[in-house]
Amino acid sequence: MILEMKVPSPGESIKEVEIATWLVKDGDYVEKDQAIAEVDSDKATLELPAEASGIITLKAEEGDAVAVGAVVCLIDTEGAKPSSSAPVAEVKPVVEAPKKEEVKAAPVAAVSYATSTPSPAARKILDEKNIQPTDIIGTGKDGRITKEDAVNAVPSMGTPTGGSRASERTKLSMLRRKVAERLVAAKNETAMLTTFNEVNMTPINLLRNEYKDAFKAKHGGLGLGYMSFFTKAVTRALKMYPDVNSMMDGDHKIAFDFCDISIAVSGPKGLMVPVVRNAENLTFRGIEGDIKRLAIKARDGQITVDDMTGGTFTITNGGVFGSMLSTPIINPPQSGILGMHNIIERPIAVNGKVEIHPMMYVALSYDHRIIDGRESVGFLVAVKDALENPLELLMDGNAKRALEL
Repeated sequence: MILEMKVPSPGESIKEVEIATWLVKDGDYVEKDQAIAEVDSDKATLELPAEASGIITLKAEEGDAVAVGAVVCLIDTEGAKPSSSAPVAEVKPVVEAPKKEEVKAAPVAAVSYATSTPSPAARKILDEKNIQPTDIIGTGKDGRITKEDAVNAVPSMGTPTGGSRASERTKLSMLRRKVAERLVAAKNETAMLTTFNEVNMTPINLLRNEYKDAFKAKHGGLGLGYMSFFTKAVTRALKMYPDVNSMMDGDHKIAFDFCDISIAVSGPKGLMVPVVRNAENLTFRGIEGDIKRLAIKARDGQITVDDMTGGTFTITNGGVFGSMLSTPIINPPQSGILGMHNIIERPIAVNGKVEIHPMMYVALSYDHRIIDGRESVGFLVAVKDALENPLELLMDGNAKRALEL
């Protein structure tokens, strides 16, 4: 029986996918549920499992855009599984050597000097100057390069004389093209501004150093990272400045009474932005556990459209790649995004004295159509205050209880 495999729908708004990579070849025998292809949608990369065992016939090429519901391959369920016996060694035919009388000497070419052929003396000079003979027009007989030509030759400063100059043209994946489209739209369709501040990370570092081992032991190897502190600080600030937790819809503003925080993570197919739902209700353990779960799914290529749908505010951490300062681009249709950066020890003034502390620059990009300067600056200051006083503002004065130790 011939089974027609059709492209399943990855989500309600997705009408087509692109064949990113075939994991099998035409005519291969596949097992049921075996991954046979990776397909790109405009939101995620998904694996396509075989619906039955049999011999596969591919009906689309890599890079083809295929409509949802269209036939992408055929599986002959009656096709026999190949045996595992060792292949018979290939027998190569013996080629007889030509008989003695059939061997003829190659004709000796007549000596002549073509255009751009240097004389021995000229070649030595050109080699010393690292000049190619083809870059010189010879003045000798038949265009031969003379010693005088080589002496007068000047290396071209604008012409490369070595190194690779190859280029490669590859088509962007559907996901990458969609990301590019959304970023350009965000720049063109929003009144985006960025405000900056800096955070003294000493209080958080002290808490992490004191409790990270106990936190890891209590919660099954879960690490106590910076993201839980930043997420808690953001959800607190969003409650204080609700305009930052809203978005434009035509002539209307949509405000949310929940905080679904999009966390930018790096995956094999590029940047993914899965969502931590109702982050305002999660504990430190809950936030760290959800971020780890989503990061593993992104790394393993198992992230789904539902994992990345929605979100009312985004946090991105360029500091893990060494970024000191940046202006993050809004993740539409959201109105704000917080950019974290690397932590650098810098001298700062504390109570009239110069001290060295681990400092981080933070950036808030926001849509000025819906968020005014007062709200944007106030929001970022509220984040800064919470991060510099986490025990009181994020843990209600009891670190052990907040960390569930």
